[in-house]
Parts: sequence; C-alpha cells; structure tokens
Amino acid sequence: MVWIPRGGGYNRSVPLGTSIFLIAVGAILRYAVTATVSGIDITTVGLILMIVGIAGLVMSVLYMFAWSPRRGQVARDRVIERDPTYEDPNLPR
Repeated sequence: MVWIPRGGGYNRSVPLGTSIFLIAVGAILRYAVTATVSGIDITTVGLILMIVGIAGLVMSVLYMFAWSPRRGQVARDRVIERDPTYEDPNLPR
C-alpha cells in the first residue's frame, strides 16, 4: 500500500476500493461461478480472495481512523521570539 499525500493526483481511499473489489470478485467466484477447471478449485480461489479483501479492508479502515496523521489540527503552541534590544523605528518615542 502506497499512500500519496494530498495533491498528488490520487484519492486516499484507493486501498479501500481495492479491498471491496477483491471481496466482490471473490464472492462471485465462490458463489456464482459453476464452471470447473482441472487443477484449480475456483470456489477456493474465491474464498482466498474474499479473505484477503476482508483483511485489506480491516487494515485500511484501521489505518484511516487510528494511525493516520491528523489533518486539520491547529498548532497549539506558538512561540514568537523577538530581540529585546530592537527598537522599532516606526513606534513613537
């Protein structure tokens, strides 16, 4: 999973969409396809895709809500340092 910062041209929900896609393809292979292929059990492939999609979905949601950097936070401490010996020429004396 590669996270590209905002403004990079990509949406941050790409892994979420990919996980949902894997779940959908896995469900189709598991429950809707009745064809048989020698050497490969299509229902098992569908189950594996569904498990991988669910794991990716859980990890994406956890990352988005728990581990992602907080956006829109305001700086709480602001320090402005000034030279105490500096006299502003625009101030009246």
